[in-house]
Amino acid sequence: MTLIRNERTKLLANALDRVSTACVAVGIFAPFGAAMWDFASTPTWTGVFSASVWISAAIALHMGARSVLGGLE
Repeated sequence: MTLIRNERTKLLANALDRVSTACVAVGIFAPFGAAMWDFASTPTWTGVFSASVWISAAIALHMGARSVLGGLE
């Protein structure tokens, strides 16, 4: 039963890490690409705040994934 629990723990940690990667893609890369092609006309302070929120979410999710892996037996 320990092997099954370990695999489920790894799956959960991988899912959290993939969501953190998606947060980086949505919050950092997408606005940067939009700004390069002049599709976005948001003020700089709004972009910086939004990027900081997304990167904070990504870091929190990644740290959550690491703590989930701490439960492996």
